[in-house]
Amino acid sequence: MVGPTMSAFAAPAEAGWDSSAYRGGVEVIKAPTADQQTLDGTVFEDKNRNSTQESGEPGLPGVTVSNGRDVVTTDGQGRYELPAFENMTAFVTQPRGYQVPVDANNVAQFFYHHLPAGSPELKYGGIAPTGSLPDKVNFPLAQSELTQSPEQHCVVGADVQTYNQKEVEFARDGVFTDLAARSDYAGCGALFIGDIVGDDLSFYSQTRELTSMLNGPARFLPGNHDLDFDALDGEHEFDTYRAQFGPEYYSYDAGKAHVVALSNIQYPTVIPAKKGSYAYGLGERQLEWLRQDVATVPKNKAIVIASHAPLHEFFYSSGYTHAQIGEIYEILKGREVVSLAGHTHMSENLRQGDLMAGWTEKLGKAGLPFTHLTVPAVSGQWYNGRVLEAGFPTAVQRDGTPPGVLTLDIKNTEIKERFTATGDDGSDQMALGINSPTYRAWFDEYRNQRGKAPAPENPNAVTQGELSETWLTTNFWMGSTGSTVKVSLDGGETTEATRTQSMTADDVPLIGAEYTDPVATLEQLVHGGGLHDRTSHLWRLELPSDLAVGGHTARVTAIDVHGREFTETVTFEVTQ
Repeated sequence: MVGPTMSAFAAPAEAGWDSSAYRGGVEVIKAPTADQQTLDGTVFEDKNRNSTQESGEPGLPGVTVSNGRDVVTTDGQGRYELPAFENMTAFVTQPRGYQVPVDANNVAQFFYHHLPAGSPELKYGGIAPTGSLPDKVNFPLAQSELTQSPEQHCVVGADVQTYNQKEVEFARDGVFTDLAARSDYAGCGALFIGDIVGDDLSFYSQTRELTSMLNGPARFLPGNHDLDFDALDGEHEFDTYRAQFGPEYYSYDAGKAHVVALSNIQYPTVIPAKKGSYAYGLGERQLEWLRQDVATVPKNKAIVIASHAPLHEFFYSSGYTHAQIGEIYEILKGREVVSLAGHTHMSENLRQGDLMAGWTEKLGKAGLPFTHLTVPAVSGQWYNGRVLEAGFPTAVQRDGTPPGVLTLDIKNTEIKERFTATGDDGSDQMALGINSPTYRAWFDEYRNQRGKAPAPENPNAVTQGELSETWLTTNFWMGSTGSTVKVSLDGGETTEATRTQSMTADDVPLIGAEYTDPVATLEQLVHGGGLHDRTSHLWRLELPSDLAVGGHTARVTAIDVHGREFTETVTFEVTQ
C-alpha cells in the first residue's frame, strides 16, 4: 500500500490527554427565590480549571449561547440572558481557542437542562427533576492551543449500536482500542452521530466506559435506536439520551471549522407508536435554531453538518426523503459545507453536483450543493461475521466497506475525509477481486443463504472461456465522483477502470451480482452478515480475453478526489 498512514496525520496532544484534559462541569448557582423567569449567567475563562468563576477570571465576550430556540452572544463582560421555557437545554458553543470541560469519561460538559418536575415516567429514567431556574448558569472555558490551531483532525463514529455486553466488548476491542492508540484528535475530539446503543438505553453507562478510553473530548447526537420509546408526546423521546450526553442539537468550533450536530429523527409519527414509526426531519424549532446559529458564523469558516440520518443518500435513493431539505440548503447557501451522517451502515461519498433519478425535484439540475458523507458504522454490519483474533467481527457492510471511523482532516477551511478500517492504521483503502460468470452464478444461488454458502475453491481463478465476461473489481471505500482507479496487468500499460455507478441525472442504483465486490460477498455469504448487492464506489476493468493460462498480477492505484494515491496488488489465475 502506498498512501498516507495515520501517523502522517498525527498531531501529538499537548502533554498526553490524561494529564492535560480540562475536567470539570458547568457552574450552577442556586436562586434564593423560585421566581426566576429568564436564564442568565456568564461565559468565563476558567484559569485555574476548577469550574467556578473567581476573582481574576474574566467573562468572555462574543460567545454564542442558546436555549435550543434562541441564540444570543455574550456582552463585553461575558454575560448572557435567554428566555426560559419548560423542557429546554441551554448550552454554550465552544469558541475557537478554548475548550469546554469534560467529565471523567471524556464526555463534553457544556449544557444545563431545565425540566422542573423531571421527565414523565419512562422505562430508562429520563431527566431527574431540576427544580426552578437557578440564579446563574455559568459556562467555564479553558484556553486551548489545540482548538486554536488551523489544523484539526475530527473523528466521526456512526452507529456504535451495542445491543448486549458482548457487542460492547467488540466495540472496545475494535474501534475504541484503535482510538485509544491515536493522539491526533485531542482538539476537535470524537463525535458519535447516533444509534449509540441498540434500543436498550441502560447500555449508555457502558458507552461512557468506552469513551473513557479516548484521547480527546467525546460528543454525541441521538439516533432512532436512542429513543425513549414510551415517550409519545413528541417532547420527551430523547430525555434519557439528554440526561447522559447533553442536548439533542448544538454546535462547537475547532480551528476554522464550525461543527453543527443535528437531531433529525422525529418520533412518533403514529399513535399507537411502533419502534419503526419515525421520520427524518428537524422540526420547526430546530430549523429556526439552525438558521440563527449559522447566522453567527463568519463566512470565512467551514461548516460541518452532522446528523444521524443522511440528508441525501445513494443506496436507498429511490425512496429516501428528508423533510425541510430545501430550507436546510437555503440556510447553508454560499457556505463551505460538508454534511456527515450514519444510519445506513455503509460508506457513501457524494460530491457537489452528483445527481440521480428522483433528486431533480429537490435539487434541480445542479445536483448536490456540497459534499455528503455517509460514515461507515463502528458496528459495521451489526457486529456480524467472523470474529477475528483481535476480538472484533469482520462485519462487512452492505456496500462492502468494513467497520471503522471517519476522520475529517481540516486545514483552515479545506476538509479532507479519511477512513480508517477497524484494526488498521488507515493505509488499507480498497478491496480487489475477480467478478466472473462463475462468481455471479454462485452469488445468485446463495444470495438468500447468508452464512451458509460454501466457499469457492479459488475465488481469484477464472477460466479462459470466461475472460471476456470477467472484471477486475476495485471497491474504493471512500471513492467518489472525481476519483480515478488505474490498473496495470503484469507490469504492462496502465488502463483506467470504469465506475459502475455514474451518479448522473438519469441513474438509479444498479443492483445485482454484476455490481458487487466479490471480496465483500465472499465474506458475507460464507461467514454471515449483510447482502452486498450495490455500491456507489466500485470500479471495474474488463480482463483481456487473450490472457495466458497461469498466474497474473494486477497493480491497482486508486486516486481520491483530493489527489491522494493508494496502491495495492492482487494475484489471480487463468485456468483452462
